[in-house]
Amino acid sequence: MAAETGPKKDFFISYTGADVAWAEWVAWVLKDAGFSTLIQKWDFHFGGNFVANMHNALEGSERTIAILSEAYFASKFCEDEWTAALAKSTPDNRRLLPIRIADIARPGLFAPIASLDLFDLDEVVAKERLLAAVKQTRAKPSAAPRFPGAAAKPAQPAPRFPGALPAIWNLPRRNPTFTGRAAPLDALRASLNGGSAAAVTQPAGITGLGGIGKSQLAIEYAYRYRADYDLAWWLKAEEPATLAADFAALARALDLPEKDAQEQAVVLAAVHAWLEAHSRWLLIFDNAEAPGPLQALLPRGEMGDVIITTRNPNFGRLAKVLPLDLWPRSESVAFLRERTGDGGADADALAHALGDLPLALEQAAAYCQATGESVAGYTRMLTAGHAAELFAEPREAERTVAAVWALAFARVEAESPAGAALLKLISFLAPDAIPLAVISGGGEPVPEPLRAALTSPVERNKAVAALLRYSLIRRDGDSLSVHRLVQAVTRQRLAEAEHKAWATAAVTLMEDAVPAFPHAAFDAGVAAIHDRLGAHALAAAEHAAAAGVAPEAAGRLFNEVGAYRAMRADFAGAKAAYTRALAIDEKAFGPEHPKVANRVNNLGRVLYEEGDLAGAKAAFKRALAIDEKAFGPEHPNVATYVNNLGAVLRQEGDLAGAKAAYSRALAIDEKAFGPEHPNVARDVNNLGRVLKDEGDLVGAKRLFERALAIFEKCFGPEHPDTRIARAKLARVSGA
Repeated sequence: MAAETGPKKDFFISYTGADVAWAEWVAWVLKDAGFSTLIQKWDFHFGGNFVANMHNALEGSERTIAILSEAYFASKFCEDEWTAALAKSTPDNRRLLPIRIADIARPGLFAPIASLDLFDLDEVVAKERLLAAVKQTRAKPSAAPRFPGAAAKPAQPAPRFPGALPAIWNLPRRNPTFTGRAAPLDALRASLNGGSAAAVTQPAGITGLGGIGKSQLAIEYAYRYRADYDLAWWLKAEEPATLAADFAALARALDLPEKDAQEQAVVLAAVHAWLEAHSRWLLIFDNAEAPGPLQALLPRGEMGDVIITTRNPNFGRLAKVLPLDLWPRSESVAFLRERTGDGGADADALAHALGDLPLALEQAAAYCQATGESVAGYTRMLTAGHAAELFAEPREAERTVAAVWALAFARVEAESPAGAALLKLISFLAPDAIPLAVISGGGEPVPEPLRAALTSPVERNKAVAALLRYSLIRRDGDSLSVHRLVQAVTRQRLAEAEHKAWATAAVTLMEDAVPAFPHAAFDAGVAAIHDRLGAHALAAAEHAAAAGVAPEAAGRLFNEVGAYRAMRADFAGAKAAYTRALAIDEKAFGPEHPKVANRVNNLGRVLYEEGDLAGAKAAFKRALAIDEKAFGPEHPNVATYVNNLGAVLRQEGDLAGAKAAYSRALAIDEKAFGPEHPNVARDVNNLGRVLKDEGDLVGAKRLFERALAIFEKCFGPEHPDTRIARAKLARVSGA
């Protein structure tokens, strides 16, 4: 259905959804003064063509009033509306009348147009200025005519001036730096209002991690739509005592006869009676722990609105649950830019380090403002291990990250020791997609009381449920996720001995779960495990190394991740992992240990693949020297390192040196394994490549034939090594 048709209206009110209260107030004042108006909320009907409605409204109105705010200038639809009106304006007929409701700049074509400013005024002055700006020489009846077809209905109350608060109001101060959250605010509005002007009875519960902004969203909603309410009351729902006191305070604010009654039930009944007999009220139950205590407090009937903020997602029987997520990265960066002036790569890095958690970002911005520290400097302090100190930094009249989560941690520890232990364990893994199956199969590495709980799926789910109740984790099927800041604070709350115990448990658990990745061939099954657990292996190994525990497990995990990444041709990732493995093993075992030789050799292989022949040669020579000293000159490890050194010499063009290296490797492996071992085939194949480079095709063919025969016997005709050997022989044979 299109907008109302007929004679042209005096004004079309152009606004964005965030400013609907101002639009209604302006429309009402103009209507009351005898002007006709078109406004989307009153005149556009559900299911209609929005674009057609807007076209008809613009064409069917003499003038357009634009309600200007930051949200208005961000709206593409609003831009289309005001530009259409401006295009039809002439010096003698101004079709566009801007009204500013906030002290904002007027961009672009708006700059030279004088606006009517209604912000920072009381209602009386604002009304006078509005009418003075638009007054026409026209009259209206002194009283509205009665509708002749039915008995007159009571007059609808005029919208309250949007700048005024309800008469009964106790909400906390509005956050002047509130950022984004347009979609959650719209979802909350839709849940409470059903998309119409009349509120429906459906409390809206907002759930999420502590510090994600649930309370701030509820406060912003109340301020933004305060014109819809005559009463808005904030109830601290975390503790029964404070909740009862807040209800009693509402009885006094309403001046109910029962306000001083000694029996709490009498006061509660009186407040309920008033709420159930009146409309236009909003109750916000902040930080509710569980549905049970609220059931007896929620008013019956369909007269007002209720918002519940909670970390517990189990409020479905009382409210439509609206999960609140982290800020999108763009909102995090925009917030830091607004607060600190830095919106570039440094802001993006800090947002990443803080996991886009609003409270943590607000606290970081406040710290930077108070101390003059840069965003990059704060990020460096955070990543250097100072999270606990930074999160505990006090802020004026605001809760800190540490304080917000401390109560949740304490309650989980009291309600479910196994749940608290589970949080400690997963705080030493990567934050996302933590497989429950791997944790459940942990066995001996996992300390009590978690180990016992993991033996039963029922007990395990109880531990998980305890963390879900406080939104400290998320569960997606058979995997868990936890915010990286929750992990950081959990780790830093541990005493040194407990920290080391859980770091050891996590790295041992990962060592048992992550298989060795074969260096010589690709294994799809092993690769799938590495894809799933690689990030957790690296996190556990890094925490173990930092804590100085389980160096053998940590070094092996870094080495296996390096092997997998090298096989995937991720040489930068492989080099980083091998470098960490080498550093851990050098510290744990000394610089001349055979395990160190293995790490040095693996690092050399990556340098060779990257084309750093000098670095690769130095690495292979070091590995060779270590194992020659440890095992003697004829050990198979020596043959491996000599082979790798031969590859570098061949690439450098030193064919004589390469031939000598490959010949030595062949002699060692024939003595160690016999003439038909795959290692021997490898050595023979490499020696054949040098003969081919020298132009000795007959000698090369003889060696390739021998290598092929060994591979076929050991692996069969279709093995990758067999196929490669066959192809090399074919190239020499056809030469």
